[in-house]
Amino acid sequence: MAVITCIEDLRRLHEVRTPRMFYDYCDSGAWTESTYRANAEDFQAIKLRQRIAVNMENRSLQTTMVGQEAKMPVALAPTGLTGMQHADGEILAARAAEKFGVPFCLSTMSICSIEDVAARTTQPFWFQLYVMKDRDFIERLIDRAKAARCSALVLTLDLQILGQRHKDLRNGLSAPPKLTIKNILNMMTKPRWCLGMLGTPRRSFGNIVGHAKGVGDMSSLSSWTAEQFDPALNWNDVEWIKKRWGGRLILKGILDAEDARLAANSGADALIVSNHGGRQLDGAVSSIQALPGIAAAVGKEIEVWMDGGIRSGQDVLKAWALGARGTMIGRAFLHGLGAMGEAGVTKCLEIIHKELDITMAFTGHRDIQNVGREILVPGTFPSS
Repeated sequence: MAVITCIEDLRRLHEVRTPRMFYDYCDSGAWTESTYRANAEDFQAIKLRQRIAVNMENRSLQTTMVGQEAKMPVALAPTGLTGMQHADGEILAARAAEKFGVPFCLSTMSICSIEDVAARTTQPFWFQLYVMKDRDFIERLIDRAKAARCSALVLTLDLQILGQRHKDLRNGLSAPPKLTIKNILNMMTKPRWCLGMLGTPRRSFGNIVGHAKGVGDMSSLSSWTAEQFDPALNWNDVEWIKKRWGGRLILKGILDAEDARLAANSGADALIVSNHGGRQLDGAVSSIQALPGIAAAVGKEIEVWMDGGIRSGQDVLKAWALGARGTMIGRAFLHGLGAMGEAGVTKCLEIIHKELDITMAFTGHRDIQNVGREILVPGTFPSS
């Protein structure tokens, strides 16, 4: 195996080892994918100020995210179908995050259930909630997250309706994959993935099948999902969910300063500047472009985090310098998972931590808590 030096190395290995429909589900966006591309490209335009002859000893990236200790300001984002990138993917990713010392967030649309992950980890994790029309199901889902000792609820607000993702439509995305000739031929070239899937019973949406009314098997799931995402979701629902949950609440999908003020006024503990990885409104601004204005507007009232486009520790440092007090990585850890399972997620975290640590030192700092915009070259970064 070639030496793994960066997230791009993991991405290439992921592409080779995972069936096309699931790799494409990870590495794609809506419509023309312009926002998906901008999320990563806009980071590259931001330049760093290198400083010299500065004491670089005893560096620290330690921080907290909604009161939880983190080895660096990074958490694993909630990603759907993670258990289709690699068998038992959510369990493996949660274990890797726990051992490394960063938070893990489980998606509503996970393959492994809340209970599966809780039974195979020792520390509380976060749970991400999509709001469905079936409020009884949502109440039970929240109660299941409580019973599993989840330490924070991440409420996603930017998926009331589904953005059109051309690759998923062309691939006929489903979990488990439909056994068409095209899919069978592709899976035959992925023997490691197939062996893993044959060795696990977890091949469907574990939080939904058997728990939601009328969803007993995969034949009814796709129609249920299409019908159940709630386009009427509004701030009154946020208030209801906050009361029902009763714990730390994080609001995901904020891209506008006016919405950020509403989020801060909602009593939530943190908000995530996010455009859903460019998978919803194509043509929306990139997350890093939106971050400074939102941080300036509400950063003193609520923890501001961001996700979207982070592929390196340098990206994490740039986001921190522009006001993010936490970041979330999705595709980066999925590339590690699809490439090498749990070891790949660990490798992803090690790469990002090392890049973040060394870059911080080169900009003249030993403690990330002291890093601000002074590390960035004026005129190369978005202003507030």
